[in-house]
Amino acid sequence: MTEEMTHLMPHAATTLDLLERAREAVTSGYAASAASTRYLAASLGALRAAAALLAARPARESSGPGPHDVWVLTARAAPELTEWADRFALVTGHRVGVETGLVRVGAREADDLLRDAETFVDLVATRLGVPMAHASGRRLVPVRSA
Repeated sequence: MTEEMTHLMPHAATTLDLLERAREAVTSGYAASAASTRYLAASLGALRAAAALLAARPARESSGPGPHDVWVLTARAAPELTEWADRFALVTGHRVGVETGLVRVGAREADDLLRDAETFVDLVATRLGVPMAHASGRRLVPVRSA
């Protein structure tokens, strides 16, 4: 992106950066060998994708009174993603427990969330008109038992 384009589209660089970081989080989740690490990476990837979607909105849509929860704002900005926003809002509630070790997640739960996060990142990229990253050869590494 040229400097002139960045000036004309001030949110574009932030949006693309957040989307790329969302993809990186999902990729790191695929490489994680601990279920909790995989779960947290998936959660972070989804959160960054939602932030990219919100960053792409014109300034007049991004401020003002009302909710400031990223998942509520995501559902409002893209009603077709409401079910995804609801899914990840629940995950956000569990995230602190997983981070602190108070909540344990199994391999199946972590793997399901990772696949959901990858799908969500791709849906956001499509909505923003950004080509999807191809996940050719992407495979989950075995999860070690806790």
